[in-house]
Amino acid sequence: MERFVLTDARWAQIERHCLGKPTDPGRSGRDNRLFMEAVLWIVRTGSPWRDLPAMFGNWSTAFRRFSDWRNADVFKRIFDALSGEPDMEYAMVDATIVKVHRHGQGAKGGPQGQATGRSKGGMTTKILALTDVPGNLVRFRLMPGQRFDSVDVPPLIEGIEFGALIADKAFDSNAIIADLNKRGATVIISQHPGRTKPHPLDREMYKWRHLIENFFCKLKEFKRIAMRADKTDKSFTAMIYRAAAIIHSR
Repeated sequence: MERFVLTDARWAQIERHCLGKPTDPGRSGRDNRLFMEAVLWIVRTGSPWRDLPAMFGNWSTAFRRFSDWRNADVFKRIFDALSGEPDMEYAMVDATIVKVHRHGQGAKGGPQGQATGRSKGGMTTKILALTDVPGNLVRFRLMPGQRFDSVDVPPLIEGIEFGALIADKAFDSNAIIADLNKRGATVIISQHPGRTKPHPLDREMYKWRHLIENFFCKLKEFKRIAMRADKTDKSFTAMIYRAAAIIHSR
């Protein structure tokens, strides 16, 4: 179980962002470190909450606590704390598809209320990510698996400054390119063969795109991310932040 245990240095970064304190009544502040390790066990193994080992306490209590922290955006705050200031000399954008386990289906309101949709791979969710120079996550958005990658790029990059944007041809969109030109950002986007007016492409810089692909490979080492088992976007988002925080702090 050692691989799931937080180091003292890592816990020192996390502790102040947790809910409650040890003297609070009930579960709100008791054993926060053990609880964070329980969530890490879930996200690494992809196991149902009911299979949480007894060493982490009662699974139902842990799940309810996860819901409380998820609703309070604690996992986002922890991710921000461990990420530090991103290096935005240039940015990279890409998307990856994850299959939705049957445990992740059936949310109230149906799939249209969550970022799940039917694509060639069955029920899937797409994770659209923006990373910085080293390939560390800056932002992400969840999309139904059948949606075009480029659709959610405008809100993903809104309000973020960077010197260039690197992406593959799935993001070769006139609207995206116009926005980048307006920002004064260099366009490093592979082009569709049928583009009538090709734009210059720095092929050496384009090679750096492998860094965001490396990030997705690391993210999918966490089995709860590689196959979505969370019914709601809010829970799946919390799990992604938990995994990404660990990737940042390695």
